[in-house]
Amino acid sequence: MGFKFISAEEAAGLIKNDDVIGFSGFTAAGCPKAVTIALAKKAEEEHAKGKPFKVGMYTGASTGDSVDGQLARANAIKFRSPYQSNGDLRKALNAHDAHYFDLHLSEIQQYLRYGFLPRPNIAIIEAADVTEDGKITLTSAVGIAPTIVQLADIVIVELNKFHPKELSGIHDIYQPLDPPYRREIPVYKPSDRIGVPYVQVDPKKIVGIVETNLPNEIGAFVPTDEVTDQIGKNVADFFAAEMKAGRIPASFLPVQSGVGNVANAVLGAMGLSKEIPAFEVYTEVIQDSVIALMKENRVKFASGCSLTLSAEALSEVYGNLELYKQKLVLRPQEISNSPEVARRLGLIAINTALEADIFGNINSTHVVGTKMMNGIGGSADFCRNAYLSVFTTPSVAKDGKISAIVPMVSHVDHSEHSVKILITEFGVADLRGLAPIQRAESIIENCVHPEYKKLLSDYLKLGVKGHTPQHLETCFAFHNAFNKTGDMRNVDWSLCK
Repeated sequence: MGFKFISAEEAAGLIKNDDVIGFSGFTAAGCPKAVTIALAKKAEEEHAKGKPFKVGMYTGASTGDSVDGQLARANAIKFRSPYQSNGDLRKALNAHDAHYFDLHLSEIQQYLRYGFLPRPNIAIIEAADVTEDGKITLTSAVGIAPTIVQLADIVIVELNKFHPKELSGIHDIYQPLDPPYRREIPVYKPSDRIGVPYVQVDPKKIVGIVETNLPNEIGAFVPTDEVTDQIGKNVADFFAAEMKAGRIPASFLPVQSGVGNVANAVLGAMGLSKEIPAFEVYTEVIQDSVIALMKENRVKFASGCSLTLSAEALSEVYGNLELYKQKLVLRPQEISNSPEVARRLGLIAINTALEADIFGNINSTHVVGTKMMNGIGGSADFCRNAYLSVFTTPSVAKDGKISAIVPMVSHVDHSEHSVKILITEFGVADLRGLAPIQRAESIIENCVHPEYKKLLSDYLKLGVKGHTPQHLETCFAFHNAFNKTGDMRNVDWSLCK
């Protein structure tokens, strides 16, 4: 191989203050690890000398601690987009130590190509293999890799031997033309392959290869519990009833599912249901539950952007690659999250709400309206364009001190016009075809925790007459009670009149 092999420190030395870097990966799968640790150390050394050192960062989604965590703790991030989930970075964003602009994940690649955002001049890519003519086999995720290697002036490759070269063939790399030359994305079923199995880069751009042997930084998933298992059962029972009513085809439809223990519980319950046939998945993140259901022949095929798997599940896939390459495909996120494809395939979209209000609006991002949690991710890519859009959430948090359902969400990410179904452990609110007052009554009756039902019913009586009976003087009373007393149950409507 004619490329130059360099150390992580040498690679970091190529990066200057104010550079803008694009990273491969999507979640902690497929993102670099060695160069970013060295870069954080360099930033700390520059700061110790009294010199500025911050970089702009684009990623597919969240990353491992070696990227977001290390660079946040080194105060080395100037701006960041489009999604994150690291605690240290979250502190920096909420303190305005780094600027953050949240984007729908399907949009970041075209935003960069259109020139809407500062161009990444450096790309750092984790690879399982790279050929002399610049064909890069990615590892366990794709993210925005095809776009950033196109736009960057230089490319640094982390050749990670933890991931086998035999991964070649699991990726399907396709980048649409930009307007006015864009054509339809020719994905008509989840298993369709429309591109090539590698990311092509001009080999002259590759300034160095850093050899590593590092696993993904994905911890064990939080196990399901009684609440999440009941949510999963409620979802599966609802889908079974929709099939009986003829509103979901007997062959079922492809499923998109969000990330986390609720999503795992939902997919698990769907797999256990005798009334739901084996189904396909078209989503962003392929989690452990998908692999488990594949082994049981309950998931027929899965298309995603990343293998966000525990070490055990990833070992299962890597140990049986020839089998799983027939059942899995990894795509760039502008394809995995494409609104066009979501609508064409008729996806059943299941995502998690941080907070919902009684009229059906969803907050996915901000705690008490101001503090960024993670970001909107791809939930809106799917929910607005799905055949059926479902949001799930446990009814309460923090031992009941927070109600997930409030009079008015403190931040709106998905409006009532996109949300069709809301499900908690207590039941299902089918919001299709309902006026605002009917939605409120259905959500309070079916989804709200018993300790909050009367409070929300009383709020509804305060509502000003009109199509949507909000009471603007008291609509954030739940949030104010929590901020003042630490418990939303301490609302006193008599003080609000």
